[in-house]
Amino acid sequence: MIGCMCIHGFTGAPFEVEPIAAYLREHTDWEIAVPTLPGHGESLALKGIEYSKWIQHAEDELERLSAKCDKVYVIGFSMGGLIASYLAVNHKVDRLILLSAAAYYVNPRQLLKDVREMLSDAFQGKLLKNEMFVRYSRKIKATPITATLQFRRLVGAVRPILKQVHVPTLIAQGESDGVVPPKSAEFLYRHIGTETKKLIYIKDSKHLICHCSENEKLFEEVLEFLENKGEDVKTS
Repeated sequence: MIGCMCIHGFTGAPFEVEPIAAYLREHTDWEIAVPTLPGHGESLALKGIEYSKWIQHAEDELERLSAKCDKVYVIGFSMGGLIASYLAVNHKVDRLILLSAAAYYVNPRQLLKDVREMLSDAFQGKLLKNEMFVRYSRKIKATPITATLQFRRLVGAVRPILKQVHVPTLIAQGESDGVVPPKSAEFLYRHIGTETKKLIYIKDSKHLICHCSENEKLFEEVLEFLENKGEDVKTS
């Protein structure tokens, strides 16, 4: 049996990766796991939680999945991509998918464009219909500074070990992402140690890449890579 775990991002919840999880459930007979990291979910409660707790929870979920499955794949979105990379270094993971993975964060140019859109919507009385405003205004208010520091520490802890990732890896990045800039995907592609890796860009996707208008194409790429159809892409 094959198992696949999908890990959401910082201040996020399973809904961030639920579209890819649903796609895999529909097109495979795999065991799909979508854990909620400590302090995350609909009721954010991040105060006092260290990043090691997020990693430990993901490790526990991976252990449960591995006990039932012969092969295990891990998909990580945003901060979840860093946790997924950690798992690939320290545990038996057969394939790795990194979606908008946060090796870097905040894309100033795109963020400015998004802020302008919010201001325009506010001027027209449509601010509450602006997706970015609705999704992130609550998170900003509910996220303690200490939690943000833990996120940064996680990034700092995982980046140096990326060279130890030796499993086939697919990296996908939205070109219109205002949170994680394209240079994050480029950094991951250069520094991940595996020779078998592929980098793709989704033109119109913002940060929530699994919810973008081109997600069907993305999911097809992910499934094809996980099923190893055709030849893997190798770097020299």
